[in-house]
Amino acid sequence: MTAANYRVDLKKLEELPARELFDLMRMRVDVFVVEQNCPYPELDGKDIDALHLRLLEDAEFLGAARILKPYEPRDPSKIGRVVVSPAHRGKRLGDALMREAITACERLYPANPIALSAQAHLRRFYESFGFVGISQEYLEDGIPHIDMIRQPATQPA
Repeated sequence: MTAANYRVDLKKLEELPARELFDLMRMRVDVFVVEQNCPYPELDGKDIDALHLRLLEDAEFLGAARILKPYEPRDPSKIGRVVVSPAHRGKRLGDALMREAITACERLYPANPIALSAQAHLRRFYESFGFVGISQEYLEDGIPHIDMIRQPATQPA
């Protein structure tokens, strides 16, 4: 399979059937908590108001990202919890996931920048999508991170 063979959906938490929500949360816990050996509160309360972008092939779950709306009119939207299934790594799905998440943010919040908190070792990956670092590296749950932002494609008049 290549990155071109997926479909995308974008749903609120309450629109996800229980099994699909379970699969999403399980993948995030398997990668961010277990694989990265990083105990942290995965269920942080932000999923309730987020949009959940998923890459799927038939019924198979390939990856996901969480999109948070801007708090104030000029605040950035935020992309987070970007994850690709370990079974599907090496297929450029991370690229596809970021393109889809950026497209969704630009469609929903066209005048707002997009922010994210990147694991520092992924800085170049996010820079390839137009994000620039806006902070020094810091530790979050024991992992080096950097805050990054991408300016809106169209600036407000």
